[in-house]
Amino acid sequence: MPYQCYPSGMASSFEWDPAKEAENQRKHGVSFREAQLVFLDPKRVIARDVAHSQVEPRFYCFGRLGKGVLSVRFTYRDRVIRIIGAGYWRKGKKVYETQRKLHR
Repeated sequence: MPYQCYPSGMASSFEWDPAKEAENQRKHGVSFREAQLVFLDPKRVIARDVAHSQVEPRFYCFGRLGKGVLSVRFTYRDRVIRIIGAGYWRKGKKVYETQRKLHR
């Protein structure tokens, strides 16, 4: 799957569904409040989530946070980043590290 970088600064705040956040914490051990922090990684990678973009455009943000590389699935709604899911996934780490090597 090709990954493209997208400009940052497209949104100014975050939102999420509290029930979805609770489910994400239970499944992946990551709160969406914590997930916001990956957007601060200056070497983050933003990629289009083609597999889940049928209804609205969705994206991934891969960035370093704490114990590793966190993958955050999100969309933009009225200049707000709506977080949909987050976790420490091997595939996200691989994308992040590959992109860093390409852009040295």
